[in-house]
Amino acid sequence: MKTIQFREAICEAMSEEMRKDDSIYLMGEEVAEYNGAYKASKGMLDEFGAERVIDTPISELGFAGIGVGSAMNGNRPIIEFMTFNFALVGIDQIINNAAKIRQMSGGQFNCPIVFRGPTGSAGQLGATHSQAFESWFANCPGLKVIVPSNPADAKGLLKAAIRDNDPVIFMESEQMYGDKGEVPEGDYIIPIGVADVKRVGTDVTIVSFGKIIKEAYKAADILEKEGISCEIIDLRTVKPLDYEAILTSVKKTNRMVILEEAWPYGNVASEIIYHVQSNAFDFLDAPIEKINTADTPAPYSPVLLAEWLPNFEDVIKSVKKVMYK
Repeated sequence: MKTIQFREAICEAMSEEMRKDDSIYLMGEEVAEYNGAYKASKGMLDEFGAERVIDTPISELGFAGIGVGSAMNGNRPIIEFMTFNFALVGIDQIINNAAKIRQMSGGQFNCPIVFRGPTGSAGQLGATHSQAFESWFANCPGLKVIVPSNPADAKGLLKAAIRDNDPVIFMESEQMYGDKGEVPEGDYIIPIGVADVKRVGTDVTIVSFGKIIKEAYKAADILEKEGISCEIIDLRTVKPLDYEAILTSVKKTNRMVILEEAWPYGNVASEIIYHVQSNAFDFLDAPIEKINTADTPAPYSPVLLAEWLPNFEDVIKSVKKVMYK
C-alpha cells in the first residue's frame, strides 16, 4: 500500500489507462496547461501531449458532444466538468445521446465515455455551485453512476469506468481532492455496482456514499462509546445499486438510517427505502430514517449552510430514533 491524495488517485487511474490504450484521452476546461482545476491531471499534458490532454473553451455542450461523437467512432474519452453544476449546460448530450445511442442504433454504436468532476457542496460557493445530481443521472437508463468516498475506491472505480463500454458518470468532491488514503500498489479495479461494508456492526445499518459518509463515521465513533454498534455501507456505485449488500445488512441489524447529500424529494434514499420495505419488511424493527439536505437551494451564509447540510449530529439523532433511545 501507498498513501496518496484523492486527486493523485484520479490522476494515476487516468494515466495508467492512457498508457495502455491510445484511444483514451482527457478533455475539459483547464485540464492541460493548468494541470486541472483541482490538479487532478497534474503532469498529464507533459506525458501525453496536447492531442490527448485537451483544453477546451467554456462550452460544456460543445465538448460533451465532441466526446460522445468520438466515443461512437472508437475512442474512449474522459470528459471533465469543472463541476457537475456546469454539466447542466451539456446535459442534452449526456441524456439524449450518450445514454441512448446503443439502444437507438440497435446496438451498432457503443458509447464508452466517462463524464467526471465534482458534485455536491464545497463550502460557500452559492446555490448554483452546490448541487448534488446523482439521483438525476441515476434516473436515466443507460447511464452508470459512481460516487467514491476515498482514494483507493476512486482509483479502482475510475479504472473500471474507463474500461466500461457504456457511459459512466463519475462524481467526485472538491472537498475530497486533498484527502489522503492508502491505495494498493499495481494495477487493480473495483467492479462497478458493488457496495463495501466500511464498518461492521450489529445494531443499525447506516447507508451512505460520497464525502458525506464522513459524518457517518464520526457518528459511529460517538455511538460506539454509548454502546450502539453501527454497520456502515458505502454504496460507491449509485447506479447500479448493490441491493443485496443493503438487504443482507438490514436483515442482520434490523434497523436502517440513510445519509445522503441531496434534496429530500425523489432521491437515492427513496429508492433504497422502497426496495428494503419490499424485500425485508419483516426484518425491520423500526421505520427507516433518511437524512438529506433541507428542501431549499444551498445558502451562501455559513450559519445557514451548516443548518442546510446534514452532519454527524443528525446521524446520531436518527440512529437513536430507530433504536428507540
